Amino acid sequence: MDTRFTGLIPPVVTPFTQDGSVDLAGLDRVIEHLIAGGVNGLFLLGSSGETAYLTDAERDAIIERAITTTAGRVPVLTGAIDTTANRVIEQARRAQALGVDAVVATCPFYAINDAVEIADHFRAIAAAIDVPLFAYDVPVRLNGVKLGCDLLVQLGREGVLAGVKDSSGDDVAFRRLVAANEAAGHPLALLTGHECVVDGMLLLGSDGVVPGYANVDPRSYADIWQVAQRGDWEEARRIQDRICAGFEIVYVPQGRSGDASGIGAFKTAMQAIGIIDTNTMAFPVKALQGDAKDRVVAIVREQGLI
Repeated sequence: MDTRFTGLIPPVVTPFTQDGSVDLAGLDRVIEHLIAGGVNGLFLLGSSGETAYLTDAERDAIIERAITTTAGRVPVLTGAIDTTANRVIEQARRAQALGVDAVVATCPFYAINDAVEIADHFRAIAAAIDVPLFAYDVPVRLNGVKLGCDLLVQLGREGVLAGVKDSSGDDVAFRRLVAANEAAGHPLALLTGHECVVDGMLLLGSDGVVPGYANVDPRSYADIWQVAQRGDWEEARRIQDRICAGFEIVYVPQGRSGDASGIGAFKTAMQAIGIIDTNTMAFPVKALQGDAKDRVVAIVREQGLI
């Protein structure tokens, strides 16, 4: 396992200006906030980064600016999220040329492939780049496709995959993956996308955490990682309970899309704290306003983050 890719690796939010342009100066502030909060790495252009809404030029500009701002202080992973292998390879090669430390890719989507074809998809991407490749397991965004334990471990043993970013929400499957990975000699760095059961995921053997709410409160997640390394599970649970109280912001919006509710709440909190200038979302998603915005800010204030 490549130990560079363990610990707290938050999926970085992409800030926008009021007119919807990518706010690169705001991205600088997000990155400095995260590094000051004790992160072990950064994951660009995932779901929290609203990558599906961005043009290729915007994705490249984000990577280039993040690499410059990070200046080697922590590893930078980036999503190369696209429908099929050849399209992913184009993005992954550009990201590699810009200096990323690892690429994160999903299985094909819109295209309908079986397990053998999905394995070849990852093999082709890995063969085309010279940086480690992570599989992004996020069935809710991939036609409901869940990457199988046997497939992931086999690709790890082949050296195709360096790790897995698990956002499936399937904790039984993740536990099975941890056990199978261990039995195979631990070829994969296994990262959980959970927000509110990080203590449990670390207890069962996760190598790291990729929580979107860390954009708001990175220090608490850094603390839970550190106490988990010491085996202080009582303190880990106490920190997790505090995180969960703040994470209530995502339940404030009602009747909105998942992106508007989750990422929109993160951005609203970050604006209130002063990390970013606006809570603008990528078009056509509308930012939280009015009562929903006020209630999110109230929770952030109650948590002492403002």
